[in-house]
Amino acid sequence: MLIKDALYGEFEIDGVLEELIQSAPVQRLKGIHQAGAGYLVNRQWDITRYEHSLGVMLLIRRYGGSLEEQIAGLLHDVSHTAFSHVVDVVLKNTEEDYHDTILLDVIHPSAIPGILSKYGYDMEKILFDITRWSLLEQPAPELCADRVDYTLRDMFHYGEASFEEIQLFLEDVFVYRGKLCVKTIDSAEWFVKTYYQEVIDFFMEPINIYATNKLAHVLRLAVAKGILSMVDFQKDDEAVWEQIKASNDEEIQRLLQQLHEKVEVIEDVENFDIHSRQKVRLIDPSVYHHRQLYKASDLSDYVKEINTRAIKKFEKGVYVRIIKS
Repeated sequence: MLIKDALYGEFEIDGVLEELIQSAPVQRLKGIHQAGAGYLVNRQWDITRYEHSLGVMLLIRRYGGSLEEQIAGLLHDVSHTAFSHVVDVVLKNTEEDYHDTILLDVIHPSAIPGILSKYGYDMEKILFDITRWSLLEQPAPELCADRVDYTLRDMFHYGEASFEEIQLFLEDVFVYRGKLCVKTIDSAEWFVKTYYQEVIDFFMEPINIYATNKLAHVLRLAVAKGILSMVDFQKDDEAVWEQIKASNDEEIQRLLQQLHEKVEVIEDVENFDIHSRQKVRLIDPSVYHHRQLYKASDLSDYVKEINTRAIKKFEKGVYVRIIKS
């Protein structure tokens, strides 16, 4: 099969990867929005977990990762629930890793183990500990294929990063001692800036916070009232949304009417309706400089300063006042 990716180009995919891509669990990700509840208040926020999963796989391939690591990259988000991280808010899971904890539970009854076995791969060996794959995952604040793809993909799609800028950055990335690094401080500074546009300006955008908060409240009520079960979150966004809409519960119907594209909110520390703190997400890429690896913040006052500002923002959180719902 031919894959055409907006960022990475065209690739011929066959064998185990092709069968995995065509499997029901991976195809389901076409209906899981990366931005969670965001698409309900802004239809342009429509990137899916499917696009991201293929992108991670392709990045790992680009930088020489094994076929096993490409498989891990393709499947790493396959257990994401409907509305992505909104369910973490429902469950009050501050680590935002519920999908990680259920990964094998979701995969075991699916076609995926059989596909892997057909090609001689052990599912447990590949997926039991995703962190063993050093291109796919690295602890923050390092670069990794997962972190790089969702940042570049979102910021390109939402007009904050150009195709040319992204290609220059990707050309500067290389693998050193098993992990992704950059060759120049300029690339490190560009990615740090772009990453914080993603995790602060986008993830913590007041309308995004509003949508997540409102939908989490709806989902929590729906579970409490027996309208939804946790099993239902393994459907896609639209299926869960329609299931909620089909209920006759007046409270839930009233709340659903508050999720639309004409909502107006502002950030207001003094007079707010919602206060949200999110998982701290920092970035400080490793830079290969004079035959050694350095943290970008050791070489750049800009990176040091922007990280300091980011920490303060995460600690403060976002104060949202609702103007019109």
